[in-house]
Amino acid sequence: MDDQVQTMIENLHKNTGKSLEEWIDLVKKEKLEKHGQIVKWLKETHSFTHGFANLVAHKSLKSDAGSASDHDALIQSQYKVKEHFLPVLDKLKNEINLFGKDVEFIPKKAYISVKRKKQFAMLIPATKTRFDIGINLKGQEASGVLALDTKTSGMVSHRIELQSIEDLSSEVIDWLKKAYESAG
Repeated sequence: MDDQVQTMIENLHKNTGKSLEEWIDLVKKEKLEKHGQIVKWLKETHSFTHGFANLVAHKSLKSDAGSASDHDALIQSQYKVKEHFLPVLDKLKNEINLFGKDVEFIPKKAYISVKRKKQFAMLIPATKTRFDIGINLKGQEASGVLALDTKTSGMVSHRIELQSIEDLSSEVIDWLKKAYESAG
C-alpha cells in the first residue's frame, strides 16, 4: 500500500475514532453505491474533508488503484480504445526515468500518478484524441504548452495537452523536469 494512503488511513482513525473498515460498514448500511453520494454523505453528515471522504468512497467501492491486484490491468483499462497513446506513455516514462532513481509510477484507475517524495505529474489518456499531462508547479504562470489546470480539482496545477507523440517536445520534458525538481 502507498505510504500516503496508509498515513491517511491511520489519520482517519485518529481524527474520527473509527477505522476505515468501520466507515466502510457505515457506507454499506446507508446503501450508498455511487462515489459522489458517499463523498457528499460523509462531508455533510460527518464533516469529513474531501480527501478523507474520497478515500472512504474509493475503498468502499474498491475503485482505487490500491484495491486492484493487477496494475497492468489498470493500464490496459486506461488505454482501451486509446492504444495509439501507448507510445506516448512509453516515451514519457523513459524520459521521466532519466530525471532520477527516485521516480515512481503508480497506476490509478484513470491515470498514472508520477511521484518523487510527492506527486509531481499525472499521465492521463483523456480521450481518444487527447493525452493530458498534469503537472504540479504551484505559482508558475501558464506559458507555451503549459496551461493552468481546470479539470482535476486541484490534483495538479497545470496541464499540457498532446494529440500525438509528435507533440512530445523538449519544452514538455523541461516542464516535467521542473516539476520533478520541485517535488524533491
